[in-house]
Amino acid sequence: MNFSDSEIVASILEEEGYVSTKDIRDADIIFVNTCSIRDHAEQRVRKRLEYLQSLKRKNPRLVIGMLGCMAERLKTQLLEEEQVLDLLAGPDSYRDLPQMMAEVESGTKAINTLLSIDETYADISPVRYGSNGISAFISIMRGCGNYCAYCVVPYVRGQERSRDAASVILEAEVLFQKGFREVTLLGQNVNSYSWNSDGAKTSFALLLEKVAAVDPLLRVRFATSHPKDISDELLQTMARHNNICKAIHLPLQSGSTRILGKMNRGYTRDKYLERIDAIRTFLPGCTVSTDIIAGFCDETEDDHKETLSLMEQVGFDYAYMFRYSERPNTLAAERYSDDVPAGVKDRRLREIIDLQQKLSFLSNKKDVGKTYEVLIEGWSKRSDDYFSGRNSQNKVVIFPVTGNNPGDYVRVKIARFTSATLIGDAN
Repeated sequence: MNFSDSEIVASILEEEGYVSTKDIRDADIIFVNTCSIRDHAEQRVRKRLEYLQSLKRKNPRLVIGMLGCMAERLKTQLLEEEQVLDLLAGPDSYRDLPQMMAEVESGTKAINTLLSIDETYADISPVRYGSNGISAFISIMRGCGNYCAYCVVPYVRGQERSRDAASVILEAEVLFQKGFREVTLLGQNVNSYSWNSDGAKTSFALLLEKVAAVDPLLRVRFATSHPKDISDELLQTMARHNNICKAIHLPLQSGSTRILGKMNRGYTRDKYLERIDAIRTFLPGCTVSTDIIAGFCDETEDDHKETLSLMEQVGFDYAYMFRYSERPNTLAAERYSDDVPAGVKDRRLREIIDLQQKLSFLSNKKDVGKTYEVLIEGWSKRSDDYFSGRNSQNKVVIFPVTGNNPGDYVRVKIARFTSATLIGDAN
């Protein structure tokens, strides 16, 4: 979602006559778009600012600004701690960037971190400056209203609000006309998307169907689903349309019902497994990826073993795995003690990673001999003799270059694999 926000910022600034550069040394303005989900992400930003300070010493007129969640969370504290910063803009303040730049140019530091109850940037066409010309993100909602105990998002991105459905569909149509062949609909919890217009309600399942109807050659993905909200209606919609990709990211976080309750996730272990069964029933062959947190407050060895056992039971195709880091002002920080020792967190995370590597290996092994339709995204990073693309299941597929071009669909028979990649030959 940060990448999508950066494209919105680029669009706003280009409208004011600013021009982007690929060489940071040529820049007169540098914006750092930030995330506050984990402490590690914030520490990386701090290190990046040290480098930017060196650029500013060489060019005192260089303007450096911080955007997004970290700017929202720390606000004026950042201006005091990071003297290199000239500007702070929260995720709902991007329209004000031209005015804020004028303030900086007049010799004052600028800050706007006010959150909005209705800002969705629906009327802004993002600049696809970092795109491969094949795949693009479409933000369909902003903010979050779930208040998971460990998560800072509701506090730094505001309350959940959905974007005008017609503007989402129009953006997908324009992208297809420009040659894009895949869009990913983005939201903190896409399942709770809801738009009302003249008494007609558009649910996420209906929005997904309308975007898929733009053209059969336009692949549609989405992220992220919440286990408590993913519906049979959505799964049935996915089953009806070949161009809605058969891949679902369904964050688990923990396999223990007790820990899920402390996390305020809104579902139990059994409820999560029931949703997995529904996915398997309606969408045979659909891949399922997940997020897992190791060492949440008061997590015991039994809780950890429940996570491992659920991973094996589901057989996740891949996962994003992290050790718990307490975020200030969250429910967990206020209510619970971060009492799992760092060494224990690290060991549990290592066990989770090791298991997932085995599961990913087994998942890819099952694909050998199968033929998939692959959307060519470009050339392999390792060799210009190979194309790289993804199948509907969101797996990377590498195969020898054919007479096709990026943006084409090619049927590829899988011959071998690694834990991260499928390798085959075009039919």
